[in-house]
Amino acid sequence: MNFNLSKEKLKFQFQYSFLYVSWFLRWLIFGAITGIICGLIGAAFHVGIDLVTDTRQNFSWLLFLLPFAGLLIVFIYHLAGIDHDPGTNLVLTSIQSQKHIPFQMAPLIFIGTLITHLCGGSSGRVGAALQIGGSIGEGLGRCFQLKENDIKIIIICGMSAVFATLFGTPVAAAVFTMEVISVGIIHYSAFVPSIVSAAVAYGITQHWDVTEAVFPLLPAAEFNVFLIVKIILLAMLCGVVSIFFCVAVHSSVDFFKKYIPNDYLRIFIGGCLIVVLTLISGTNIYNGHGSDMLVTAMLGTVPAFSFLLKIIFTSITLGTGFKGGEVAPALFVGATLGSTVAPLMGIDPTLGAAVGMISLFCGVVNCPLASIIFSIELFGSNCLLLFCIACAVSYVFSGYYGLYSSQKIMYDKLHPQYINTHSH
Repeated sequence: MNFNLSKEKLKFQFQYSFLYVSWFLRWLIFGAITGIICGLIGAAFHVGIDLVTDTRQNFSWLLFLLPFAGLLIVFIYHLAGIDHDPGTNLVLTSIQSQKHIPFQMAPLIFIGTLITHLCGGSSGRVGAALQIGGSIGEGLGRCFQLKENDIKIIIICGMSAVFATLFGTPVAAAVFTMEVISVGIIHYSAFVPSIVSAAVAYGITQHWDVTEAVFPLLPAAEFNVFLIVKIILLAMLCGVVSIFFCVAVHSSVDFFKKYIPNDYLRIFIGGCLIVVLTLISGTNIYNGHGSDMLVTAMLGTVPAFSFLLKIIFTSITLGTGFKGGEVAPALFVGATLGSTVAPLMGIDPTLGAAVGMISLFCGVVNCPLASIIFSIELFGSNCLLLFCIACAVSYVFSGYYGLYSSQKIMYDKLHPQYINTHSH
């Protein structure tokens, strides 16, 4: 009797082990394929953004074409049959439910973002990357004839792959795409294929030498109570400013749609406003994604209130219908805010800019784990404890606000309580 039980148990364990091995090999292959395809497209997107940014900086007159570039973007989207573009929210919703991502979203956001950056619109790249990766991921899932639940996993793979090509942070990319969907619940079932996809995509960018700006590794800080208190205060400020950033972006969309319902007129006026504001400010640092300012901020040489002006430029750009993401502008806001406030608090501007960048990123995306890993991949681990403290504080003080209105906050930030609500 015992022998038979042992035999049945052994057979069960063998079958279960075979299931795990077959699942692993299957997703190893799917993740690698997704990483190759999305890595190549993501690298091309990265190169394209750099190319149009350099072109705009060499030919400043391109700024005056921004209103007409907006008309072209609206026309292209209308031609493709997408009159109401939900953007990144659709990608998150597709993972949460049974909604599908139209395949044309990938080329549309690719082209629309390049046009926006070429003529000086203030937007980022990550939102576009998530849409490109999500759209390609679903397309691959359909080609592979995967089940609906498996398609959600491969969408995450596509998102992490393109994210990794833009920042050169494959681990943060994999964790971010699992964490951003439902705050409080991490989709660990996607971890293996997601990290494989991100690693393969990152390898492609390394092979082609398509890399992001290299940040200096932060030296080990001399920990003391006063420094920790200052970091907490800075993170609290970043959490509050992250709310302002999210509200400004969302409110601008509602405001312009309410008072200028025509898509063509709205984006044309938005382009004119950006041109006027650029001329008034006397600088082009607020146009485009502004990643160059991240390194500048760490040197402690940023104009006063530059973080506020970037919020205004980005809100108008995205609110009137131009394409791109919100994360790069958020990093700009966090870095310049931290660099500006740090000397007033007795913090080294380099450390202040780094902490500001990471903590504000955490506040707008509600992803503390991804933010901490992001800080390590960008700045090293010497100040890991400070970044952990900053992310924890910013995560709490950002409340239930976020860049993506379809992002679900499953658990309360202050209590172990299931709330299942959407970010504001």
